[in-house]
Amino acid sequence: MNVIPCTTWVKKGVAAAVPDKVQLTPQELESIIKKTQSELENAESDSEDGENEASSSTNNPAPRQSNMESDEFDFENYDEEAGEIQCHIGSLAVVNSEGRDPLVTIPDSEDEDSEKEDDIIKPDDNLVILGHVEGDASILEIFVYNEKENSFYCHHDLLLPAFPLCLEWLNFDPSDAKPANFCAIGNMTPIIEVWDLDLIDGLEPAFKLGSKPNKKKQLKRIGHKKAVLDLAWNHNFTHVLASGSVDETVLLWDLENGTPVTKLSQFNEKVQSIQWHPKETQKLLTGCADKTVKVFDCRVDDTFKSWETTGEVERVLWNHFDPNYFFISTDNGNIEYIDSRQGKHLWEVKAHEKEVTGLSLSSSCPGLLVTTSNDGVIKVWDAVNHESLTEIWEKKLNLGNIQCLAACPDNPFVFAVGGDNKSHNFKLWDLTEITDVINQFKDRRLIENVGEQAGLNEENQSNVEMMDVTDNMETVTINTGKKKKGGSSKNCK
Repeated sequence: MNVIPCTTWVKKGVAAAVPDKVQLTPQELESIIKKTQSELENAESDSEDGENEASSSTNNPAPRQSNMESDEFDFENYDEEAGEIQCHIGSLAVVNSEGRDPLVTIPDSEDEDSEKEDDIIKPDDNLVILGHVEGDASILEIFVYNEKENSFYCHHDLLLPAFPLCLEWLNFDPSDAKPANFCAIGNMTPIIEVWDLDLIDGLEPAFKLGSKPNKKKQLKRIGHKKAVLDLAWNHNFTHVLASGSVDETVLLWDLENGTPVTKLSQFNEKVQSIQWHPKETQKLLTGCADKTVKVFDCRVDDTFKSWETTGEVERVLWNHFDPNYFFISTDNGNIEYIDSRQGKHLWEVKAHEKEVTGLSLSSSCPGLLVTTSNDGVIKVWDAVNHESLTEIWEKKLNLGNIQCLAACPDNPFVFAVGGDNKSHNFKLWDLTEITDVINQFKDRRLIENVGEQAGLNEENQSNVEMMDVTDNMETVTINTGKKKKGGSSKNCK
């Protein structure tokens, strides 16, 4: 396996020029090792408890077959061999009195310079964040993209504990009044991790949202029960993060204290895509595998509008140039367009042969819509007319099944695309290189995405009121009143 399941961007001027590098003291390293040991032991204990419950649930086990019928080599008792055969993590990493692991014989280089030119993130650099899964390894890769220099290289990466499914950038730090440079990650577990992108060689996330139950410690579950499929940060209420899950719920998190304050459970299937309204900050758009989209008004309990779709919803997208409308993509290859005021479908188009996994509008060029699909095709559309959709260009990419798509926040014609081709799974696509696209959009006036800018406005942040914490979590209650260097190519393998 070598796949890019998710990607997102960081605007210019947000990242630290010289990210901090983790320097652990011997005591901190030893503490992390012990903590990891404890977590593994707890996980192993929970697994054993589950097996014991399963074995005690039946009083009449099935009779064993004779050796003549099957199991000639006694595979049934393979795991019951005499003797203790175990692997202990304690033997894998230790810290001596000098603060070194005696099993590591190669000393750290003393001439490393963290302020080399290639390490410095410039004011005109974008960051491109990739969730990358290669074999058994899950990695968060932080790339630097500079349009003027035509450069694209991996600045640093972070090892993740689970398969990443979605990424969301946010700048809210509950421990600091200053804006941060964080990335929230939803993965195959119920726990949401938030990592500091300005930290190199980080071993742990800045903080986590949610926790699993623990019978021994008498701890109840906090958050989701199953994998998190999508995340949406509210650029106006910057302390609010929404998450959609396989457990058929959407949770609204208060990042100030790391707790879920609202639970939306009006779904009959997994929630696959969510997005906050660009301007009306209380509205949340959701797309579900039960073939419905809903717009929730988070000021009023259990208030939402609902529309049926032609298939399971893959992606939802507000038209930030005119947010009275939104787009939907489905698993049968369709794109649909809905007027949220009139409450009706305006059109639906058969866009791809398979599920439409990527649905993205240009950051500032009105009507420029890009779609990608598991059929391996990327298409560019003109959606400036609310009554129809016009196809401008398409191409079969050599990326395998395309898994993700994201628009550059600073260049209206650059998009990031990720797939599952083992030898070539990521590409930055500059649409200005395509004659048909330029001819169609060259005279269109660019419009800044106001909704995206709100999260970077410190004055806006100071006026945001806190979300109330509810005990029953049944209603919505928002109140309003750090290095690895690569080449200079735009392709990543």
